[in-house]
Amino acid sequence: MALTPQDIARIANLARLELKPDESERMLTQINGFFGIVEAMQAVDTTGIEPMAHPVAAIQDITLRLRPDVVSEPNQRDLNQRSAPAVERGLFLVPKVIE
Repeated sequence: MALTPQDIARIANLARLELKPDESERMLTQINGFFGIVEAMQAVDTTGIEPMAHPVAAIQDITLRLRPDVVSEPNQRDLNQRSAPAVERGLFLVPKVIE
């Protein structure tokens, strides 16, 4: 997949960015270069290869130090929501922004 200068202009418009022509060209080159790397990685046959749990595992054996999944903080929902302008049944109420 390769982007065109029109694609870069549209993305910049959606992101509300104003790119100069040289910046737009540089972005086009960089993003298309990134897509080239992704395509090369997708072309590699990984059948039968087990995913790594950690990137360092490729060069040395590591044991992940996982902590127990236990509650470590008291429930302070009411205290935390005390300063909120509007709360209902433990949820923050916010104005509707999308119609």
